[in-house]
Amino acid sequence: MDEHNLLLFTDSYKITHHLQYPPNTTKVYSYFESRGGRFPSTIFFGLQYFLKKWLCGQVVTEEKIRQAKEILKLHFGADHFNEEGWRYILEKHDGHLPIRVRAVPEGTLVPVKNALFTVENTDPKVSWITNYLETLFVEVWYPMTVATNSFYMKTTLGSYLKDTAETLDGLDYKLHDFGFRGVSSHETAGVGGMAHLVMFRGTDTLAGIVVARNYYGAEMAGFSIPAAEHSTVTSWGREGEIDAFRNMLTQFPEGSVAVVSDSYNIWEACEEMWGEKLKDQVVKRGETGSCLVVRPDSGDPARTVIGVLNILGQKFGVTQNSKGYKELPPYIRIIQGDGISYETFEPILQELRCSTWSIKNIAFGSGGGLLQRMNRDTQKCAMKCSFAEVDGKV
Repeated sequence: MDEHNLLLFTDSYKITHHLQYPPNTTKVYSYFESRGGRFPSTIFFGLQYFLKKWLCGQVVTEEKIRQAKEILKLHFGADHFNEEGWRYILEKHDGHLPIRVRAVPEGTLVPVKNALFTVENTDPKVSWITNYLETLFVEVWYPMTVATNSFYMKTTLGSYLKDTAETLDGLDYKLHDFGFRGVSSHETAGVGGMAHLVMFRGTDTLAGIVVARNYYGAEMAGFSIPAAEHSTVTSWGREGEIDAFRNMLTQFPEGSVAVVSDSYNIWEACEEMWGEKLKDQVVKRGETGSCLVVRPDSGDPARTVIGVLNILGQKFGVTQNSKGYKELPPYIRIIQGDGISYETFEPILQELRCSTWSIKNIAFGSGGGLLQRMNRDTQKCAMKCSFAEVDGKV
């Protein structure tokens, strides 16, 4: 059985809808919108992926018709399949779908309760095809919602960065995608990871850059740096943690490198290891424009971030920018990647600002909160028929 059979990419009840439209229905015209939800506007994105992957070219074949007829007869216990209609598309249109899709440009910020794209049949004999495809078209809710969520997180980050730093430099890298392992499927990671990259440039979700390359022509949509995980640190043993840290600095003598530092004791790691025993090596790397990114990965996020910054500030020194906020030397930064979502990260930003730490010092990583913790109702997405022509009448 072909898992990519478009004839089966629909809800079961739509199989019988060709029998339910009035006789001589020649046109069905439908629109897709966000009816409201968490955010007042949406970033429209992702339709091109679905068009190119599933709907372009010869998508109806004799074998797909045969398979669909067989499985649907078993499914319903009766023969409700529109074999005649699909065979007409195969013979008349060589298996290409006779539909027209019109959409706002992808990447556009659109207030809710506006049509984002429309679908209509172009052959009067297959008016049923428009809403047969609703199930697939509505899946655009996912990349659109991810892009929208990332847009509003970027807007918030930009506001705090503007308040606490002299420039917006680095904003595109302030929210890193850690979501690959936290989503329900590889396709979800690809589509959602790509959608995040509409707003940011940092990602560890390789599936997203592959999808962006294949369906949007983006040679390289996202970037990353060498980074440690707990296994690459704890395998050295507790007494060897400093050797694991030193190894990261040695293996990657130039460029940015991120090191998870809470395997045993985040405060000790920052104060004694990074701030004393390895300080000279960290500073030396900075002479080439390189940067160590310290990653705490447990504890109360706001308390931990402020505590780590305070220790690193004591050990490496701080400067006060023109807006009165503290900045670490450019060769050391932190990234908070534990428990980050739209709902949770602003309290951390508030604490940083209240503690007179510039947002320039920190980046965030987000996983499930970035790519998984949302659904179609987050932005109340729906596709509905708004026009039909029957017997030449609207």
